[in-house]
Amino acid sequence: MILLDHRSSYGMKAFNSNDEIDVESGKLEENRGIPLRSKNVNTIQNQALLSGFAYCISSCSMILVNKFVLSSYDFNAGISLMLYQNFVAVIIVSILSFLGIITTEPLTWRLIKVWLPVNVIFVGMLITSMFSLKYINVAMVTVLKNVTNVMTAVGEMYLFNKHHDNRVWTALFLMIISAISGGITDLSFHAIGYAWQFINCLLTASYSLTLRRVMDTAKQVTISGDLNEFSMVLLNNTLSLPLGILLIFVFNEVEYLSTTPLLRLPTFWLVLTLSGFLGLAISFTSMWFLHQTGATTYSLVGSLNKIPLSVAGILLFKVQTNLENSASIFFGLLAGVFFARAKMRERS
Repeated sequence: MILLDHRSSYGMKAFNSNDEIDVESGKLEENRGIPLRSKNVNTIQNQALLSGFAYCISSCSMILVNKFVLSSYDFNAGISLMLYQNFVAVIIVSILSFLGIITTEPLTWRLIKVWLPVNVIFVGMLITSMFSLKYINVAMVTVLKNVTNVMTAVGEMYLFNKHHDNRVWTALFLMIISAISGGITDLSFHAIGYAWQFINCLLTASYSLTLRRVMDTAKQVTISGDLNEFSMVLLNNTLSLPLGILLIFVFNEVEYLSTTPLLRLPTFWLVLTLSGFLGLAISFTSMWFLHQTGATTYSLVGSLNKIPLSVAGILLFKVQTNLENSASIFFGLLAGVFFARAKMRERS
């Protein structure tokens, strides 16, 4: 959670490039007839459009609903919100697995011990995202999240000896400039919110870098020798429950929950449950979209999707802004698109 990046990261890590359908190049099997080929191309393109639309809608809606709960309802229990969302995800995935609709790996002690360090970072990532979103408007959170890309790139260079070309570093430099200028011109600047967002960027980058090391080890201790998207969702969300309960007591949210009148409102519970469904929907739609297109299109669409999200966040929550701050936000969003394009060229 911001959630669209966190939840959708499951799909990026679990995605198997061998299963990718090359829609962008229009290549299909040569032994198919022309009419059948045309029909298949249209079907694949329709699936790609539908999956992309579903991913964009779910990811935007998740962030806006979370912002609505934390700010409009003034709900001061971000850890409890995360805990409830993850509980909803565990229930739904478990039901789908029980019905045989999806397949998941059994949660063995060996797998849990391997995955636990990653899960601690995952929980911290979600909680700090909640804390920052309460104080900072959606558009600025979106721009500040770009700092995660900078931290990840530096981590890749030192930990994995991975070098990026000049276009990538230029895009990262532009992201830093936009984040700094956006913070300076932010009329609703909140130091606590910015501090939580910086910690969130650090944890998100750490999660991404740590996951790369743990994935191979985790696959070795599973029964099937693999760890698919659904298993990762179930594993992460299940392990987050006991840790989340502990943190509720540490941050003394129990006292707030026992006194707030919000928990007696049926509409509030409806919104909370909807946020849980949306969090799971991001994981599923991101995987669906990846399989229908590919990592390059997924990355680019994810960057472009931040533009309408930022506009919606400003309009729906009536954020006070000025020309300088709006320009910084727009500049940061374009830097994100430029970064996605630079990464695409780097891969090719």
